[in-house]
Amino acid sequence: MASHPLPISRRVLVVDDNAAIHEDFRKILGGNTESSAELLAAERLLLGEAAPGVARPAFEIDTALQGQEGVARVRRALEEERPYSMAFIDMRMPPGWDGLETILRLWELDPHVQVVICSAHSDYDWTEVVARLDHSDKPLVIKKPFEPIEVLQCANALTRKWDNERTLRRQVEPFEPIEVLQCANALTRKWDNERTLRRQVEHLERVVEARTQGLEAANKQLRHLASHDALTGLPNRVLLDDRLSQAVAHAEQDGHSFGVAMFDLDRFKVVNDSLGHRAGDALIKEVAHRLAGVARGTDTVGRLGGDEFLFIMDRLAKHEDAEHIARRAVKALELPIRLDGVDLHTSASIGIAMFPADGKSAEALIANADAAMYCAKQRGRNNIQCYAEGMNSATQERVKLESDLHQALSLKQLELHYQPKVDTKTGLIHGVEALVRWRHPHRGLVPPGEFIPLAESCGLIDGIGEWVVRESCRQARAWQLEGLPPLRVAVNLSAFQFRQGNLLQMIREALQAAQLEPRFLEVEITESALMSDPEESVTILEQLSRMGVVVSVDDFGTGYSSMSYLRRFPIDKLKIDRGFIAELISRADDASIVRAIVSLAHSLRLKVVAEGVETSEQLNVLQSLGCDQYQGFWFSPAVPATQFAALLRESQHKTGPAPDSLLDRTYSKLAYRPPRA
Repeated sequence: MASHPLPISRRVLVVDDNAAIHEDFRKILGGNTESSAELLAAERLLLGEAAPGVARPAFEIDTALQGQEGVARVRRALEEERPYSMAFIDMRMPPGWDGLETILRLWELDPHVQVVICSAHSDYDWTEVVARLDHSDKPLVIKKPFEPIEVLQCANALTRKWDNERTLRRQVEPFEPIEVLQCANALTRKWDNERTLRRQVEHLERVVEARTQGLEAANKQLRHLASHDALTGLPNRVLLDDRLSQAVAHAEQDGHSFGVAMFDLDRFKVVNDSLGHRAGDALIKEVAHRLAGVARGTDTVGRLGGDEFLFIMDRLAKHEDAEHIARRAVKALELPIRLDGVDLHTSASIGIAMFPADGKSAEALIANADAAMYCAKQRGRNNIQCYAEGMNSATQERVKLESDLHQALSLKQLELHYQPKVDTKTGLIHGVEALVRWRHPHRGLVPPGEFIPLAESCGLIDGIGEWVVRESCRQARAWQLEGLPPLRVAVNLSAFQFRQGNLLQMIREALQAAQLEPRFLEVEITESALMSDPEESVTILEQLSRMGVVVSVDDFGTGYSSMSYLRRFPIDKLKIDRGFIAELISRADDASIVRAIVSLAHSLRLKVVAEGVETSEQLNVLQSLGCDQYQGFWFSPAVPATQFAALLRESQHKTGPAPDSLLDRTYSKLAYRPPRA
């Protein structure tokens, strides 16, 4: 029969819930741009076609955001007798039909439309997909993000296929030989084109799959790092916030209760300062492991940062259940942890807040658990406190105090008080320790025990420490110019200051600015700070010794000093921790410890200073044990500079001036030997 050629239909329907994808298809198929012309030329070269003399025709693109809308467009196209030749359909289009449902509904209306399934996900079983489509050979699959060449090739091939099938359907009447030849040519060419296309699609799928797997592995790792603590592997603050918000939502819906416990390790800073940060990290990891072992299947344990952990205790029948779980955690932490040959005994201060009694939002529960935890620290550490009204006022007070502390230095609210160091045998004042005080405009004199830990935690200790060194040097020189006997002034260095690279330069500049000889400056460093990195400590101490500055080891007896390092440290004095002096009379063990420290120091040619002496009985025992110097309330508390000057004049009037030669008898000058030529 005579056939009447039908106009080629290049109507394409794009069904995707992302409007940006619609624009991508329009850019690729809608215009005859230079880039798309290059893609078409590449396709013809691949298919062995001769380049036509005219530009390729553009496709007519219609779009729909949901499957229902796409099916409606197909119905209208059939009514207008302008059917679509093909459709690109996304697999996931919430909240409406998914891709499979859309395809099935579309083929109920028009079973001839060619379909390309677009998916960014690799979790489909494509065998199952084909089975749901009744093993149809019509749908092809491309994965997002797709290349323009993929889309263009699919569109060209499938619109041709649709057009060829339409032609065949019309040729149902008796045919002429020419028709047979035309059909044979068209179908063999179609078969060849489809085979080539299948090979290209299969190759592209393999490439895309390999790249997708690599990206998915990298994305999976990034998602884990974004929501988990890198050191412990526990949920971090981001994931904890999400879990806590979910717990609140479920509890509100079901009407059950749950608890939030804030854990803060006690004296963790001592471990970091004495054994180093690697040991601190190892301790954190072990604590995380033990807390995770206490958690039930529905509980969550996470690390907020530093030495703080959050424990979400899900579905509790009563308030006491939260305390029971917390006590199990305390029990788990009691076993010693061996690090660097040392058995560490760790503990935690724990604060508990209950939903809904202590807060109905994630923020309120964390704030109140935190307030209860600080209350536990104030009550001696290593205990559990449940939130009660008024606790969070202490936390708010701490935040306000930190805010005020940031301005204290610039507003000149800090001042130094001075406590005499007295010879145990003669009662002569041989030195003085400078102790910083904060005169708050509203709170009055804030003791260092309240604001020094705060300064360390918020990073202000370096600036405060430098001011203390400079002001102490200035005051010592001022007393000399007033005609008072020259005294050595001692200042405390924090562990952070001691490790700062500019420590020596800062001390040198302070001495030069005050025109004070280095022998009149003494620095006190805690035993734990020295032992955090003994080799580095030796280097720093030798440089201080070379300058002529005297070095004392503060709080001796509370850390982990090694005899071999004590012999190598160019130090001058050991200061016995006040904890041993406080019970010197009542506990024989403490007296034995003090006797051993004095004997050790004298064998190493070091002087011994006892701090915290408050009674004559304590002083008598120290005299009998051979302690060289002492300081404490028995002689004088720390007083402002003017009162100390008066105290020094009074002492000088009663007992006479202290021999200046004693200032030069320091071990550091013996310990430091210049390198041989």
